Amino acid sequence: MNGINYYSTNHESPEADFGAALINGLAPDGGLYMPAGIPLLALDEIAAFSGMAYHEIAFAVLNQFLDGLIPPARLAAMTRAAYNFPVPLENVVDNSFILRLDRGPTASFKDFAARMLGRLMQYFLEKENKNLLILTATSGDTGSAMANAFYGLSNIKICVLFPETEVTERQRKQMTTLRDNVQILALDGKFDDCQALVKAAFNDSDLDYLNLSSANSINIGRLLPQAVYYFWAYSRLCDARKGEEVVFSVPSGNFGDLMGGLIARRMGLPVKRFVVATNANDEVPAYFVEGKYQPIVPSRACISSAMNVGHPSNMARIVDLYGGRMKPDGEILEAPDLEKMRSDIFAVSVDDDTTRDTIQQVFHKFKVVLEPHGAVGWRGLMDFFDAAEVDREKQACVCLETAHPAKFPQEIRGLLHIDPELPESLSALNDKKEQYDHIGKAYGEFKTYITNKYSGTKENAFNL
Repeated sequence: MNGINYYSTNHESPEADFGAALINGLAPDGGLYMPAGIPLLALDEIAAFSGMAYHEIAFAVLNQFLDGLIPPARLAAMTRAAYNFPVPLENVVDNSFILRLDRGPTASFKDFAARMLGRLMQYFLEKENKNLLILTATSGDTGSAMANAFYGLSNIKICVLFPETEVTERQRKQMTTLRDNVQILALDGKFDDCQALVKAAFNDSDLDYLNLSSANSINIGRLLPQAVYYFWAYSRLCDARKGEEVVFSVPSGNFGDLMGGLIARRMGLPVKRFVVATNANDEVPAYFVEGKYQPIVPSRACISSAMNVGHPSNMARIVDLYGGRMKPDGEILEAPDLEKMRSDIFAVSVDDDTTRDTIQQVFHKFKVVLEPHGAVGWRGLMDFFDAAEVDREKQACVCLETAHPAKFPQEIRGLLHIDPELPESLSALNDKKEQYDHIGKAYGEFKTYITNKYSGTKENAFNL
């Protein structure tokens, strides 16, 4: 296998191997890491996935990118331990399915990336005898998934920032009831404010001694595992040897989920089209229509809270994948192939009223319970059917359900007059005590907080 290096979307830093890209999080020039080459799987290899368990497919896909940096037996053990929960495909109507990515330990699709990312980071840190401080921003589910995935790891401490008024109580408690190496910060602002503080800290040379890294989808080690469940869903519905194709509908916020799907497609997965469904933060659908990218500042608060993102970080990767170049602030320096993007991706925005209507319609018609994010994805798929010339009865379609309905009890109860069944991962939260700090939007305040909270030296030792 030839070595795969990782380059920066800003193209002003040297390439790095996977281990360095993983630990760094952001490239030194502030860009996001991308694989210099995306390995291609033969259709026979993809077809063989139909006989594999999820963790076996994860090994087969991730091993392509790791280039032997982790011994195969060790990597196989990691994927087996990370993916020890079911990944059901639920038929809704005709050949359209819901991919339930909500059965992991925090009832969110973020578990798929977080559990693998934690194991990958711990491996490389132990190998190099290093410690790491993870800074991550969350609009809902990322924080809980990352906090739980990194909780108790000896070489890693994690600090999570969240917008205080834009997460549900259960999402908050999944983060704030942990202790040990986990610190949670409530921000008086939006998700984009949280993300801006994290990015500013990464670019602050004064903080180099803290050995900062990220667990947001800006980290390549979190992004690549998200390609796996596209292969998994395809393997359960389609036959690559027959040339069968699938449509994926992806509820999108920071666009890491879509980026994982686009990587899977570049690896050879037969995807007919991606439906990208956003909430009222419609900067990407508007870009597809108008050809001008304009971030939404501040981002709009919607009931699909994890998607309240006015400028997705992963747009820099998507623009790069299609031959363009985007600055971190969203300015496009080199235009991508927008027509090709449009042919691969159907982009649509779904407002809160339509989201609520969709939850009710799907439940009353099909007896299927969707939460707000999945409802945005399902409505996007219906809009795609209305706009595209496809046979909706025969075309294999998969809508990603990214969080468990029980994480949004007020909405579900108000709309459907039922209490969604509480998974075991959420049932014990009510009795746990919360602990977290509050902070404003100013970077100076955040910098003072983390320098007071964490002490360390450039010799790689920091303490709480």
